[in-house]
Amino acid sequence: MQKKKRILLKIGSNTLTKETDNISRGKIEDIANQIAKLKDTCEFIIVSSGAIAVAKQFVKLESLQSEVFVKQALASIGQPHLIRIYQEIFREYGLLSSQCLLSYSDFEKEESKTNITNTINVLVNNNYIPIINENDTVATDEIKFGDNDKLAALTASLLEVDLLIIATNTNGIYTKESIKQKQPKTIEEVTNFDDLLSEVVSSKSSHGSGGMQSKIEAAEVAKKANIETWIVNGLEDHFMTNAFKNKVPFTKIK
Repeated sequence: MQKKKRILLKIGSNTLTKETDNISRGKIEDIANQIAKLKDTCEFIIVSSGAIAVAKQFVKLESLQSEVFVKQALASIGQPHLIRIYQEIFREYGLLSSQCLLSYSDFEKEESKTNITNTINVLVNNNYIPIINENDTVATDEIKFGDNDKLAALTASLLEVDLLIIATNTNGIYTKESIKQKQPKTIEEVTNFDDLLSEVVSSKSSHGSGGMQSKIEAAEVAKKANIETWIVNGLEDHFMTNAFKNKVPFTKIK
């Protein structure tokens, strides 16, 4: 049997909501449809944001606590709903899924790293797609920094994936000059990382907490582990299958 290409797909809140205030079941269907088409040659691990966005659809929490604690509570309410939506839709496409909650401290202990690797390998080898999110009720890193970009890169490195795909709301990374001219032009291939750093414009998306800076930092972590990173427009349908066929503009960080 030919070895499958192992892909870590990171999906941010903005992609999952299609830049609205609601989780888009259509977007999760699009992801499931693509995975089903690619499953003979690729195996997938997903890092997904969106728990807070799900909870906000039907809950308004009153609190005198700081905003971070409110977001942690929303994540706690939204996470089971997020996984349920994934499981329902994936099942329709013949895909099995599971939930894994991790925090950054898990990557600092050798025993935890071994446990994560072994558990996820068992899941993937038995055709389950692990859906990973940060354990927001005990950790606040993702809420405060990077919308799971770094978590995705650390997980990709730990699991020695072949490719990290970060789905965002742009056609990859644009040159700084093209943004100034209001005619965004995608940097299609990056071989020199320092050149890329000089092009990054810092801006945050509406639901996400990352912006392009955290995606570059994630790509840098992946690069150190010799993993290629693609930054693709997840708002578009068939964004992965089109990227594999080079039908759409996206950024490939070698």
